[in-house]
Amino acid sequence: MFCSSRLRSSDSRRSLRFWRACRIALFIALIFVCVGFPSAANAQQAKPQEYQVKAVYLYNFSKFVTWPANSIQGDTFTVCVLGPDPFGPFLDTTLANETIGNRPLVAKRISDFHEISGCQILFISASEAAHVNEILSPIEKSSVLTVSDIPSFTNSGGMIGFELIDNRVRFDVNLAAAEKAGLTLSSQLLKVATDVKNAPGAGGMKP
Repeated sequence: MFCSSRLRSSDSRRSLRFWRACRIALFIALIFVCVGFPSAANAQQAKPQEYQVKAVYLYNFSKFVTWPANSIQGDTFTVCVLGPDPFGPFLDTTLANETIGNRPLVAKRISDFHEISGCQILFISASEAAHVNEILSPIEKSSVLTVSDIPSFTNSGGMIGFELIDNRVRFDVNLAAAEKAGLTLSSQLLKVATDVKNAPGAGGMKP
């Protein structure tokens, strides 16, 4: 009985390591090759796949961005979605069983930017496009990584903006906005961005 329990525990740990390895491998594939999607006629099929990819990106941003030591106060590392959730179950399953600094990663849905307390990453849904400035202005120094697929998001002061280029998910970066919030972005992340605004600011980069 004891041996059987140990075997099941060992199998569980191997399975967990396998899925973590798969997620990292998928991210490497995403940032160097980028995943393409069917266009036009297959738009309905493309959307779930697109947000599955974006969910993996959000998870991996947590690995390539460093937050100030005193900025994460709670027991969890929280990825928040402001507005209608386009991810469905993809975000929760992507974050399941993952940790940052011994804190479990969790997803949280919020309907108002005043609820961002405790969020380390904030994904702003496209439905909030008309309110981007009033959302970003109060939190620009709050050590929250802001991400969205709203067009020209980084031009409005957002930090990472998703975009589809040739039906592939890519992203650009506003490094100055990240620096202002005290966040440090890995140079490896910046290398695969389509554009890095205000790149000379070395304070917001790490090897």
